Amino acid sequence: MLSIQELAIQTKEIADRLNIQKYDIFGSAVDETSVKVDQGKPDQVKASQRSSVTVRVWNEENTVGVTSTTDVDPNGLELALKTAYEASFFGVKENVPDFSPEATAPLAQQISDKTAQVPVADLLDKLILVEKEVIEAHPAIASVPYNGLAQRDIDHFYLNSDGAKRTEAYSTASIYLYSKTEEEGKKTRSAGAFRMSRGLETLDIEGCLKETIDKTISHLNYQKIPTGKYQVVFSPDAFLSLLGAFSNLFNAQSILDKQSLSTPESLGTQIASPLLSVCDDALHPDNAAITTFDGEGTPTRRVTLIENGVLTSFLHSAGTARRFNTQPTGHANIGAKVSVSPHFYHVFPGKPAEQTYSLDSAENVVLIDDLQALHAGVKALQGSFSLPFDGWLIHQGKRISIESATVAGDFLELLKSIVYVEEETHVTPAGVCPYVWVEALSITGE
Repeated sequence: MLSIQELAIQTKEIADRLNIQKYDIFGSAVDETSVKVDQGKPDQVKASQRSSVTVRVWNEENTVGVTSTTDVDPNGLELALKTAYEASFFGVKENVPDFSPEATAPLAQQISDKTAQVPVADLLDKLILVEKEVIEAHPAIASVPYNGLAQRDIDHFYLNSDGAKRTEAYSTASIYLYSKTEEEGKKTRSAGAFRMSRGLETLDIEGCLKETIDKTISHLNYQKIPTGKYQVVFSPDAFLSLLGAFSNLFNAQSILDKQSLSTPESLGTQIASPLLSVCDDALHPDNAAITTFDGEGTPTRRVTLIENGVLTSFLHSAGTARRFNTQPTGHANIGAKVSVSPHFYHVFPGKPAEQTYSLDSAENVVLIDDLQALHAGVKALQGSFSLPFDGWLIHQGKRISIESATVAGDFLELLKSIVYVEEETHVTPAGVCPYVWVEALSITGE
């Protein structure tokens, strides 16, 4: 890839030749290698290089056209600028996107931190050994049908005709394991785990392996659960899954489109228990896929969304910030329409709890480990959910696997029913979060 300086010079020369005065470009490139194994043999090896570049051009009437390309050579750039310019005459006339006012502001940190990719043969050897350990951990574990070990190099850049120039480059590595059991006269049970880090050297493969084995074995002796209301504890993964499913709560673009559970007037209102605080923090040190700027070149930052149960901020692009008379927060994705999305949640206790709880002594409490079918069981605009889950009924501190069940409720009511947010946080791909205790939810057994 060209250096950002060379690309900026090249783009300006082409734009001047085409008599284009105002433009911006956001690009990303991913170089990925991944492997999958099956019963001790290589099953799938993939290597891919993916790139995408989005070009926006404003015309003399200040309407904008957008196009995408994978080419940043002179011919590709020229064609993209021409196409976007031609499309600009069909652009929207109201709430026209503009440059972020922070596109040239200093970044909180510069990221240029790639690690050397290891040979594919090494990835396969590691994964074959891990699969073998999972299968040999218990006679009931028959296979690990879903597994993968991957490494990626990621580059992002942003530039505009006002002189903004941004780049970031980093590496990530990830592993997932999902086991399957077979026992005569019993239902198949499954469990899995996922880990991600900045490189293969720091990837917690051992932790992923242990979590998969422990969870799988814990689900072997399962029981039905009577339908009823139960105190529920959400694992960090499960709570962040729900938070992500209802992220329209914080999304300024969704609010403007009237596709949100919030309204502009929701800011400053109590939407959750005072025991809960939530931030979005792309720069969190535990975020393996760290992002220093968004699609409009706005620097990312820590944004407090819920503080002691009070809704304190929305996530903004430059356009939504202008309409809300506030500052962009670094959450824009540019395209035919600018969208807004979260980066990396940080959930932590708000006000101190009057009563603390512990899984070691819990009685008749449901621990939800993993929520399923979020695409089908969540009604994001109504706030309701009904979702199958993997989990356990806690009896005198001991875990009894639940054969199959669904949990249902209203997300806003759930937030207000939180009775305890544990102190210890756990890192997941979606964010950092502790176990979260909720007063009572409807659990339907099979």
